[in-house]
Amino acid sequence: MCLLAWAAPFVYATADEPAKPAEKPAADHGKEAAKPAEPKEELVETQHTASINGQKLDYTAVAGTILLRDNEDKPTAAIFYIAYTKRDVRDLAQRPVTFSFNGGPGSASVWMHLGLLGPRRVLLKEDGSSLPPPYKLVDNEFSLLDETDLVFIDPVSTGYSRAVKPDDARKFHGVESDLNSVANFIRLYTTRNNRWGSPKFIIGESYGTTRAAGLSGELREHQRMNVNGIMLVSTVLNFETIAFARGNDLPYVLYLPTYTAAAWYHKKLPPDLQQLPLAEVMAKAETFADGDYNHALLLGTALPAEAHRSVVKETARLTGLSEEFIERANLRPPMGRFAGELLRAENRIIGRFDARYKGYVRDRLSGSMEYDPTTEAIASVFASTFNQYVRAELNYKSDLPYEILTSLQWDWGEQNRYLNVAETLADSLTRNPYLRVHVSSGLYDLATPWSAVRYTLNHLQVDPDLAKNITLDTYAAGHMMYLNLPDLKKQKADLARFIRGAAAPQ
Repeated sequence: MCLLAWAAPFVYATADEPAKPAEKPAADHGKEAAKPAEPKEELVETQHTASINGQKLDYTAVAGTILLRDNEDKPTAAIFYIAYTKRDVRDLAQRPVTFSFNGGPGSASVWMHLGLLGPRRVLLKEDGSSLPPPYKLVDNEFSLLDETDLVFIDPVSTGYSRAVKPDDARKFHGVESDLNSVANFIRLYTTRNNRWGSPKFIIGESYGTTRAAGLSGELREHQRMNVNGIMLVSTVLNFETIAFARGNDLPYVLYLPTYTAAAWYHKKLPPDLQQLPLAEVMAKAETFADGDYNHALLLGTALPAEAHRSVVKETARLTGLSEEFIERANLRPPMGRFAGELLRAENRIIGRFDARYKGYVRDRLSGSMEYDPTTEAIASVFASTFNQYVRAELNYKSDLPYEILTSLQWDWGEQNRYLNVAETLADSLTRNPYLRVHVSSGLYDLATPWSAVRYTLNHLQVDPDLAKNITLDTYAAGHMMYLNLPDLKKQKADLARFIRGAAAPQ
């Protein structure tokens, strides 16, 4: 995005007087051109009332930017955020504040903002599927604002956040640089709003869980800020658990139970399995995946022929795929192939973020999924409603495109092969024994599957007393489980209980 699109200086404004770009000076061709004006922070404040849990709540919304600066005090990036704070709070030390972001990397914070946490949410069908356009927002009676103030952060190049110099944007697109910039934002917001004495929480989704775990170390080591709790929604901390690659058999083992859940949902399992409750079917799949299937992949070509035939047969039974397909896949169907194969006879594919979703197929000979039906079903809903909401209700005016999900060239660091921030989280739990962690996992999530989450948590290698600080809740939908109304209600209750417990004196 070009600098001219946003670099005019801004002034503070209220709802009655929106921020306006400063007037440009008249050109003077007889003098040397003036240097571009330094961007200024823009804040727009509005007042609102919500009904949450049947109770009236008055709150202030602030939409705007905070400038990050380098060691020479030169601005490097403008971070856009939206903060909701309860009005008339006498003692901020008793009022938690939660910093929220999504993942990608390359995603804005809009998903949990308008889907789970904020005072307004997108209107969907009860199962999370979208209605026809035009889309609209409704009051979110399940918002977490009754429990905690909320700050939604858009990392650089997402939402309205931009690097001051477009060519410098890549400097923020990496594991370490991203942690540094988001941690600096949290420090600045906390300092300017007198929240160092408040209970502090972080919530991230998808790659946002990677960021949240990393921030537990970044904030502790470089800002000396210990947080009370971290909430991980659709977790990936160890990328070895989800990276399908030759020489890495782990994802095949960890994905198989979710394949079973998807096949059960779409009624593709044999009758003896299909008639069982989902929990029983998944338990069978987990037992097989952890045992005979894992052993077969470990042995490779050393697996005896009879045992090989038995594993092929059981893998097919538990995935809804044919034995021929499992054989051709060498016992290892990757997620994309599974999503494209399960409903091939119906010319449909299933969703990656939520296997309950299905979509039409154009190329019926394709060996994989053409697109993710989940993303296509909801992306426009969130983009349309946010762009309307931020202008019409929050009174924030910008002609920049709000980048809800953009592709970034990401620097994954110098790790051996797979990024693993589980070690950072384990270290933070060890050094800060008051830290609490909540994990939300969806049974139909084919992006960060349930068994991969369980595997990661079981390998943190922390003291058993500290392992008790981790709470794991599962939900009956997918990656964005809160789109499913029953899960939204459950997740609100689970997170509210977690925050109250983690914020209380230990």
